[in-house]
Amino acid sequence: MLEELKNLTMNGTSATNGDASRTNGGVNGDASQTSGGTNGHASHTGYVRPNKAGTRKTGDPLTLPPGVDSEKFKDFIRQVQDIVEQTNVNVIDKAEHLNKDHYLDPSKVHDMYNVVDEDYFVSSALVAPRNVREVQAIMKLCNEFEIPVWPFSIGRNVGYGGAAPRVPGSIGLDMGRNMNKVLDVNVDGAYALVEPGVTFADLHEYLVKNNLREKLWIDVPDLGGGSVLGNTIERGVGYTPYGDHWMMHCGLEAVLPDGTLIRTGMGALPNPDANPDLPPDEQPANKAWQLFNYGFGPYNDGIFTQSSLGVVVKMGIWLMPNPGGYKSYLITFPRDEDLHQAVEIIRPLRVAMVLQNVPTIRSILMDAAVMGDRKKYSTSGKPLTDAEIDEIAAKLNLGRWNFYGALYGPEPIREAMWQVIKASFSAIPGAKFYFPEDMPENEVLQIRDLTLQGIPTYDELKWVDWLPNGAHLFFSPIAKVTGDDAVAQYELTRRRSEEFGFDFIGDFVVGMREIHHIVCIVFNRKDPKQRQNAFKLIQTLIDDAAKMGWGEYRTHLALMDQIAGTYSFNDNAQMKLNETIKNALDPKGILAPGKNGIWPKSYDKKAWTITP
Repeated sequence: MLEELKNLTMNGTSATNGDASRTNGGVNGDASQTSGGTNGHASHTGYVRPNKAGTRKTGDPLTLPPGVDSEKFKDFIRQVQDIVEQTNVNVIDKAEHLNKDHYLDPSKVHDMYNVVDEDYFVSSALVAPRNVREVQAIMKLCNEFEIPVWPFSIGRNVGYGGAAPRVPGSIGLDMGRNMNKVLDVNVDGAYALVEPGVTFADLHEYLVKNNLREKLWIDVPDLGGGSVLGNTIERGVGYTPYGDHWMMHCGLEAVLPDGTLIRTGMGALPNPDANPDLPPDEQPANKAWQLFNYGFGPYNDGIFTQSSLGVVVKMGIWLMPNPGGYKSYLITFPRDEDLHQAVEIIRPLRVAMVLQNVPTIRSILMDAAVMGDRKKYSTSGKPLTDAEIDEIAAKLNLGRWNFYGALYGPEPIREAMWQVIKASFSAIPGAKFYFPEDMPENEVLQIRDLTLQGIPTYDELKWVDWLPNGAHLFFSPIAKVTGDDAVAQYELTRRRSEEFGFDFIGDFVVGMREIHHIVCIVFNRKDPKQRQNAFKLIQTLIDDAAKMGWGEYRTHLALMDQIAGTYSFNDNAQMKLNETIKNALDPKGILAPGKNGIWPKSYDKKAWTITP
């Protein structure tokens, strides 16, 4: 494998811009009359919008939906206001709408961490439904007008595009503004039923306020402000034993592109006590809906993840019963080359579930960035050298790699697990072992102590400030849990990062039988050159990874087409299946066209695709 890596191109080039295929077309195949940008200005990245950017009229948004003129758009806005009321509709008609750029107050209309032009991925209007029936009515109206709609829950999918739509000018469907209730928490069944606007922090607070935290825990990702539902259907992860969020969901209620409402799994079986006079979304569900995922017949839930086949309006999620005891820990490995041995030790322990949770192996710079910006450690304008990185590790009393995990259960169980874990990792010369009380000054260990017991925090956000005006992209390939694969991915991604002028910041998130390798490409969002380099870097990494047989599990809007193209087995058989399902359920292509590279037949795929 390492020999294969050496054969990959070392020139760091990618992103050929300005292909003719990106400039001709749109929904109706019209030739573009501009060279990009909302006002028809040349795109700084070379990528252009197939939908025309003609002369704006009073009341027009910054970007009209493709194939929709000013009068048709205004007619749509009038009618959608009749559905949700005027206060829940906001036309994006001023550049000031693109000013928000922070996780805690995220933009709902554009990509805050843009790598192509800021005005490329922009909604034409925001519409915030108040209930399921309004979602159904909006979908029917979008079909009538043939206007694309892009649903989002909160807008904090940062690093992947946030709330921005793949097709400029789409209607942003703000599912979380009004639909934000915890609908049920069942202690005996250990589950919750939530709407899109419920964040991890909200659900945790609900348990605390209702004196349920002593009985039930939630699983949380690094930051607590994201939507439980949104993160789960994007197949996000957390760090407790319930860290695979999609694995822990149970039962969906979704609105199909034509406005039809369905319940999946056991939810398809009516509750015999339901009042047939109530609207379907208000009828009590089958009592096993959140208990058994599959129901009868084909299992449909998966088609609503990372897809454009339905708007999920309710979701069941399993909660973790209080394990009866908890202890987090940190193990540090002093040398860069210790990564190989550490991963080899981790694999059998994780498969045997001696490592009970979703642990992480974090590079030293990821921890250092939480505890200070780059200027705190170096004034160098170049990527940090090994000697400089070693100095940072010594200063922080950490290793080049740092392993965060946790023990769950009564004290005898925790102690037995710990003895096995400590003995196993003691085989690595110089490995050190810590509990939170041993390192009160270690901010990251204190944060992880909360995260690994399902208590949401926001402090991990600090690593984005490694550079001034910090923004980030995530490159997230999947790997086998082997030392060879981990080292190969690390060496490739670090080398490429440094070629493009960036420090390597990343971690390995260890699932049941695989690793999510999360590379955090931190750049100055106000520096056009850094934005361009970040984009070129990740495009290069995607191609490099595909040559090694590695695929990403999730990505930014601007990279969906490229990554979809790497999943090309048997003449793109999977994509052809996805397109067939898309065109059957959404013949007018109105729901999230282009999401994850799936373009409906109503779009000129070649014109809309963004690839290097």
